[in-house]
Amino acid sequence: MGKPQKAQKKQKGPSFACDYTLLVPVLLLVGIGVAMVYSASCEIALKQFGNEYYFFKKQLIFAGLGVMAMLLIRMVPYRAYRPGLMTYIILFAAIGLLVLVLIDGVGQTAGGATRWLRFKWFSFQPTEFAKLALIIFMAYSLTKKQDRIEDINIGFLPHVLILCLLSVLIILQPDFGSLAIMWMLAWIVMYAGRVRVLHLTATCLMVLPVAVILIATCPYRLKRLLIFLNPWAYPLDEGYQITHSLMAFGSGGFMGSGFGQGYQKLFYLPAPHTDFIFSVIGEEGGWLWILIVLTLYLIILWRGIEIARSRQDFFGSLLALGITASITLQAVINMGVNLSLLPTKGLPLPFLSYGGTSLMINMVLVGILMNIARCRAK
Repeated sequence: MGKPQKAQKKQKGPSFACDYTLLVPVLLLVGIGVAMVYSASCEIALKQFGNEYYFFKKQLIFAGLGVMAMLLIRMVPYRAYRPGLMTYIILFAAIGLLVLVLIDGVGQTAGGATRWLRFKWFSFQPTEFAKLALIIFMAYSLTKKQDRIEDINIGFLPHVLILCLLSVLIILQPDFGSLAIMWMLAWIVMYAGRVRVLHLTATCLMVLPVAVILIATCPYRLKRLLIFLNPWAYPLDEGYQITHSLMAFGSGGFMGSGFGQGYQKLFYLPAPHTDFIFSVIGEEGGWLWILIVLTLYLIILWRGIEIARSRQDFFGSLLALGITASITLQAVINMGVNLSLLPTKGLPLPFLSYGGTSLMINMVLVGILMNIARCRAK
């Protein structure tokens, strides 16, 4: 009896050795991001703030804080997020922040959207935190209800209602891109959580007409769809972003023009250090660096799926899957927009685009994923 007890005791508790298969590609992407933020933003920063290092220094600080957050979060056993009280505290905090950003005089408006809470030293985007809250809630709730998961009132409706509440608050900002990601993310986690396919299909049939109405009743969304179909028909108007993004990729060739030598970032390509940083990488690094970036994301995707599949407890598996899907879905959509494979969406590229909230939340997600990988099952 002594030996089995020792073996059981040995299985308990977290192991805090780094998962280098996950850590290395993340750190490489962050490093590439910091360098490319400088290259993409130096001229804009010099013109707007008189300091070419303005965005670079802030991104470097975000990267340092993000790495620290990741290393600290990986020390927290992921089961700490499983108790219902903790799950609902995180969820209600996310809902409260989404409500707060909609209050006049509190939320910060930029580019026609109110998506940020402005503090003295930094801005915070509640939608990014809401993605984390949704992942934790879905993993907790689906795990808890496994014995009645096929019951529509137990396994389906509660999750869709929470998702609808978050969706209403996000669409009021508006942030259609983040809304689309949250629905796809929820669908993936619910499918893995063994929700009936019939119920998930009903979700798609319910959401599709709503999405059509949201696009058809909003002129700028309808324009974006038309531009996506033929951006070159509007090269000096609504298609300006996409056409210059495609020109950046086209002029980069295989080896690129060289670091800092890009042309489209010089006030031709809008938001070169945020939404369209992938285009700057394509121009200055060429298809070689595009392949490197894609490979790093594929390693994260592969490792995330392996972690999810290897977990013996359902909560850890769903949590790992949700985190992996959140990072890779946003990467795919951003790169698809940059390459004109998807309609334009204002979404940052994880680990690469300028922005503190996105970088910090994604680093926290990686920290949780690293803990799931190393925390032994009870």
